[in-house]
Amino acid sequence: MSTPSITELTLLKALWRHQPLSARELHEHVAEELGWSYSSTRKTLERMLEKRMVAQQVKHGVQVYEAVLEKVDTLAAFARDFGKRVMEIDTPLPVMMFTGSKLVDEQELDQLEQLLQQWPDETGSTP
Repeated sequence: MSTPSITELTLLKALWRHQPLSARELHEHVAEELGWSYSSTRKTLERMLEKRMVAQQVKHGVQVYEAVLEKVDTLAAFARDFGKRVMEIDTPLPVMMFTGSKLVDEQELDQLEQLLQQWPDETGSTP
């Protein structure tokens, strides 16, 4: 899986909540947080299409986008990266750090916990 940048993650979060969205609708959801122009949103979407993070289709004559990357898998990858790279933690992160999140529901929290506990190490084996 290609790990999204922080700005790509912002677009993905908007899509996970509201997909499908046109580029204009997506821009309206992220404009305040990112503080950038519509053309920057379009360019980022183009890169995300190339990386296969999002899919594009036509609905009712309008091009719309949907996230291809799964939310829980992507969040688990970010959590693992944060734990390892930023905090220098080699053990699974506690899922408790995600309680209260507006991004995941209880079922997704359970899936996230499983992914964090069973995450393979650098050699591909599970701990």
